[in-house]
Amino acid sequence: MPHHSPLISTIVGGFVLAFLFGTLAHRLRMPPLIGYLMAGIAMGPFTPGFVGDTNLAQELAEIGVILLMFGVGLHFSLKDLLAVKWIALPGAVAQISIATLMGMGLAWAIGWEPGAGLLFGLALSCASTVVLLTALEERRLVETERGRIAVGWLIVEDIAMVLALVLIPALSGLLSGQGASLSAGPLLMAVGLTLGKVAAFVAVMLIAGRRIIPWVLERIADTGSRELFRLAVLAIALGFALGAAYVFDVSFALGAFFAGMVLNESDLSHRAAEESLPLRDAFSVLFFVSVGMLFDPSILIREPVLVLATLLIIVVGKSLAAYAIVLVFRHPRSTALTISASLAQIGEFSFILVTLGLSLGLLPTTGRDLILAGAILSILINPLLFRSLDRRIPALEESEGQAAGLRPVAGEAPSHAPLHSHVVLVGFGRVGHLVAMSLLEQKQPFIVIEDQPDVVKALRADGIPALYGNAAAAGMMEAADIATARCLLVAIPNALEAGQIIEHARALNPQIEVVARAHSFSEQTHLEKHGATHIIMGEREIAKGMAAWVALQESAEPYAA
Repeated sequence: MPHHSPLISTIVGGFVLAFLFGTLAHRLRMPPLIGYLMAGIAMGPFTPGFVGDTNLAQELAEIGVILLMFGVGLHFSLKDLLAVKWIALPGAVAQISIATLMGMGLAWAIGWEPGAGLLFGLALSCASTVVLLTALEERRLVETERGRIAVGWLIVEDIAMVLALVLIPALSGLLSGQGASLSAGPLLMAVGLTLGKVAAFVAVMLIAGRRIIPWVLERIADTGSRELFRLAVLAIALGFALGAAYVFDVSFALGAFFAGMVLNESDLSHRAAEESLPLRDAFSVLFFVSVGMLFDPSILIREPVLVLATLLIIVVGKSLAAYAIVLVFRHPRSTALTISASLAQIGEFSFILVTLGLSLGLLPTTGRDLILAGAILSILINPLLFRSLDRRIPALEESEGQAAGLRPVAGEAPSHAPLHSHVVLVGFGRVGHLVAMSLLEQKQPFIVIEDQPDVVKALRADGIPALYGNAAAAGMMEAADIATARCLLVAIPNALEAGQIIEHARALNPQIEVVARAHSFSEQTHLEKHGATHIIMGEREIAKGMAAWVALQESAEPYAA
């Protein structure tokens, strides 16, 4: 048996180096994905030492994209998608057009053919699925209005790139590439066929898939086999992605997203998300490694001015365009900044367009190197943009809340009667909603802090005291009368943000009882360190409930001697 296998060595090398560089990045207080990119550069063909198989790495990375989009679909519904269509569709089209024109302008300035400029601009216009969703998931934004707009925007970009991949070969001759261009009739037929396939795919998924996918998972769940259930989840995610690509000519990511979205209506969607999470994280790491492997660092020395210009189009030009578009649609500045930061990078479809352009003779090799340099540098910069945004968003949300007539910050007239011996509830998601219903039944006085303005308005309409803004922002705890509260319930899932909230509340009211939620023992330790007195972990509480039921049965019906 041969001991050298490109597949095994690429996977092992990718994971080991990603672990080492990711750990180093974490120790240096940088996002781990920067370490993953460095690992890819280290095992790429342009640096000395071990060299992985670039083609295999890209195919493995595609699995990560599929699983990631499937996971997003599990938290997304058709209603969510339709709710943002009025901004996602025109916004994405306008942003793609602006970024493409900027890319074409740079290409024209350095003397490239129009076809090369068009392909170059298109490659700079489409954001990376993995980078965008990783940033949103880290901040628990996928299920917020900002997250839904970003994901909807991403879906429109995906469909636009699918159309581009159909049109570019058909127009190759006209664009000064290899091959003959199609006349108007066949060209329109090709576009119509592509749009028809996309529409047919969506119809099949919403009509047949909505019934078949939940039914299959429910039958497998009835077997009681966790292994079969996990295998079913992976088979559905990967199978529908592959089927969508081969039968309907849409992207793997789009197929996986719709498979997850139709499964969202099933009661098993949460379990499906948990089962796919480990593989999703692992293959997402391989995506960043594969991007690093494509990067030739020498381009930074050969063409520094062109690299900088390309990077400015991606990070500044695209961001400003998206920011302006979101504001035109009358969304808050906080939403506009989140969308612009999310789109300030490029990824998967850019690489596909590069490969297509080279095969058709449309794109020079310098264009490939510039796109890859722009991709990796923008991915490196993107976490820094989000960190800066994290510091600015709370203040923006406060000011937006004042402008919308919601909760004013500390120092202004309160929008509710002064409270005493009350409960402060942070977050009104699924958990927070259930907690609030229980407090109402018990007739316990409480106030809610929530960062979704529509939720705050609805609570106030129902007569429930509610403050709009980020609970970690300055003045929010004081506005909730935390100094006279008897209990703080932190129902948000973000442990890092919860720690900040608890620490601030404890400083204002050292005697307050603080209850928070955690998903792991490390999160529990973090929250306790910041002053939480009680930590609720879902799995542990279920186990306690089961054990308590057994003890109750034993006391009620003792075993016979």
